[in-house]
Amino acid sequence: MWLSGGNGTATTFARYFSRKCAPNLRKINPRVPPQEAASIAEALYHIIKQQGPLTVSNTWNHAKEAGINGLSSKTHMKLLLKWMRGRNMLTQFCNHVGSSKKFLLSTLPGEPEIKQLNKPTVATLETGSRR
Repeated sequence: MWLSGGNGTATTFARYFSRKCAPNLRKINPRVPPQEAASIAEALYHIIKQQGPLTVSNTWNHAKEAGINGLSSKTHMKLLLKWMRGRNMLTQFCNHVGSSKKFLLSTLPGEPEIKQLNKPTVATLETGSRR
């Protein structure tokens, strides 16, 4: 019925249903117990936060220097980085350099003002000296 409306509608319909769903990054298995994955993720997070946006290979070099316990290989680190992106700890962006692309990992921008505003504040009044 509604496909006979014109060529544009059929094209839109085909385009909509031919798209693949985005992968669910939350279901990635980090191949280690959750407590160990959290400690490795925290160490990787601090490396990326201190060193600025890093490529995967630079992150691996810094992780080797830091001697993170639990990381077995670069492939395992890449899996954990993807797991961290699924939990919104990291973001990945593309930097075009000429005709090539460079993918960089960075931490999400912090929101210290919001955290400070959520804390209850106690107002104290200063009065003159009492006699």
